[in-house]
Amino acid sequence: MKHYVLAHDLGTTGNKATLYDREGRLVGSAFYAYATEYAQTGWAEQNPEDWWQAVCASTRALLGQTGVRGDEIACITFSGQMMGCVPLDRQARPLRSAIIWADVRSVEQAAWVGERVPFEEVYRITGHRLSSSYSLTKILWLRDNQPDIYRSTYKFVHAKDSMVARLTGVFVTDPSDASSMNLYDLERDAWSARILDAVGLSEEQLPTIRRSIEVVGEVLPAVAEEVGVPAGTPVVIGGGDGACAAAGAGVIRDGSAYNYVGSSSWIALTTPKPIYDPDYKTFTFGHVVPGMVMPTGTMQAAGASYQWMRDRLCQPEVEAAAALGVSPYELMNLQAQKSPPGANGLLYLPYLLGERSPRWNPRARGAFIGLTVRHTRADMIRAVLEGVTMNLRVILDAFRAQGTSIEAMRVIGGGARGRFWNQLMADIYGIPVHRLAILEEATSMGAALAGGVGVGLYPDFSMIETMNRVVEVFTPDPAAQAVYEEIYPIFEAAYQALVPVYDRIAEAHLD
Repeated sequence: MKHYVLAHDLGTTGNKATLYDREGRLVGSAFYAYATEYAQTGWAEQNPEDWWQAVCASTRALLGQTGVRGDEIACITFSGQMMGCVPLDRQARPLRSAIIWADVRSVEQAAWVGERVPFEEVYRITGHRLSSSYSLTKILWLRDNQPDIYRSTYKFVHAKDSMVARLTGVFVTDPSDASSMNLYDLERDAWSARILDAVGLSEEQLPTIRRSIEVVGEVLPAVAEEVGVPAGTPVVIGGGDGACAAAGAGVIRDGSAYNYVGSSSWIALTTPKPIYDPDYKTFTFGHVVPGMVMPTGTMQAAGASYQWMRDRLCQPEVEAAAALGVSPYELMNLQAQKSPPGANGLLYLPYLLGERSPRWNPRARGAFIGLTVRHTRADMIRAVLEGVTMNLRVILDAFRAQGTSIEAMRVIGGGARGRFWNQLMADIYGIPVHRLAILEEATSMGAALAGGVGVGLYPDFSMIETMNRVVEVFTPDPAAQAVYEEIYPIFEAAYQALVPVYDRIAEAHLD
């Protein structure tokens, strides 16, 4: 019997291979790191051959440590980093390093596209702003700067798609990854003829779009021994990492939502139709759940703000935590609890890295506002958590403004471990916050879920309720919620008032 799903999550720092059994239990995991090359400012590349070695090595390591045989694997499935550009030849071999999501060199190409397809039309078709972050302009950069490679490319794909092509010889993608290219028509579930025609690209240069749960091919005999699984093993395409995380968080039904809290943070929903924000604050990806999409808003410096606070101002907690063998964040949370809701009138604007959604302002900068001689480190620690969470509420309110009803927020990611922050989220969002049993495996779990559904090992996506249960619910405290309702518009006004100051700092080259 084939009892196991093998899921690969091709992240930015490495590949995590995980095994799940037919009951949805995590059996084991193995990680294989790889490097990113930053050859010039704004460039970020990875070698797809490193990805392939990571997939092969982590598969063999995982099977070795768990004792699971290759012939017991029901399918291999994938999650992966999105918004990249991997040029492949007909043999699924990379013609150069992959230009990954963090690369923003193609600003000129984005401007060129904008002259041919209006910004508003790109947003309406794709659910995304026109940006050098997405795959389209990276493809055009190759056309403009490395024409020989461009002409030799059979298909432009994403990270996970390049591994699937290497395994199976099939060049496919899924709606979630397709939607991160600035080339996918969300409502038609197809490549956009309007954009392709306008920029001179052909649908033949892109992979075929298949549902995330589809078996798209089988492991080829030529690579089976290298990978460590039998030839003929089914391969399910899976999805982009954000959409897989949504499935792993149990956000699979209309109106359900989750908040990932790591170095960056995002809020994402599951809906049957895209959400178009009139101010373009949010964007919409495809989902791994067939027929659904994933409206999203993401901020730059969430956990990164708390890490900055730890490194710059919380040396006593760092030293005490090392002596006690606990996380410094636990001690910082205890300090923050000494300060009342509203941090005694201290505001923090969390723009240490500029800002994406909801501000879309690379010139934005962090700030403490309202600081007086009576403020303490406890106030500053609490203000950081409150500022990050109020910025996330701006994203949440953008969805609410479009008529979306969100009854609860599921939380995942390393930043979701702190119960104090969970409660603070409930108070600021004004809705219950659901803490899940598994906080940091949601992405690989979502990929495994798509694979298991695809081969019939799991009945449907509701299997996630067994795989990752809600174990604690934080409900808003009415008194704290009232305080935040008063502070929230002041937080918004503070950002708007500083926008011209941010511009003057940038123009004066003071930073």
